[in-house]
Amino acid sequence: MLRLVAFDMDGTLVDVDSSWAAVHRHFDDHNEEGLRRFLANEIDDEEFIRSDIAIWKRHAPDLSVYDLEEILAKVPLVPGAARLLAELHRRAVRTAIVSGGIDVLARRVARELSIDLALANGVRVTAQGRLTGEGIVRVPIHQKEAALARVQEMLGIGPAETASVGNSDIDVGLFRRSRLGIAFRPADDAVRAGAHAIVPGPDMGDVLPVLERFPAD
Repeated sequence: MLRLVAFDMDGTLVDVDSSWAAVHRHFDDHNEEGLRRFLANEIDDEEFIRSDIAIWKRHAPDLSVYDLEEILAKVPLVPGAARLLAELHRRAVRTAIVSGGIDVLARRVARELSIDLALANGVRVTAQGRLTGEGIVRVPIHQKEAALARVQEMLGIGPAETASVGNSDIDVGLFRRSRLGIAFRPADDAVRAGAHAIVPGPDMGDVLPVLERFPAD
């Protein structure tokens, strides 16, 4: 019986490839060097986040979490997300976000879609809400399997009762911890190969017929 559906956020529930990059684009900047170093294992998740924040603070030294909320308020949901989540709730299926994206956006998406639990990375702030330059790593990019395990433990739901939805190679960890892994709008060959089912998109409502066949063969 399907009791939990876990979703990646960036590129899956929201129509941006990266919430971190969305903030960079707001400042007409990028962090290609940080990404290169992270993918080459020269820096870890915490240092990667610090490098992102440093770029933002060059443009806005007093940047606050409220500014981030305003910037990320413009990020749209993917088509069909509200319809899919409403149907899952109608069927009493629990839902969660497990994302390496920004928790400010994850909280907004969870609120708008009535998602039960949102686990995502974030930024440390002062008492006044200004960014300190340090990050909070709750979902290491290459350890999503362990992050989903924590969610399942919190909700008392096992892998055999779980489906997950993601769009990139880093979401294959979610699939490994799920009875059914769905690649929605797949961005690379690795996520296609690691999934039990593929939904090309663009409408997330097309995920529902796949979930109705749970459990996967």
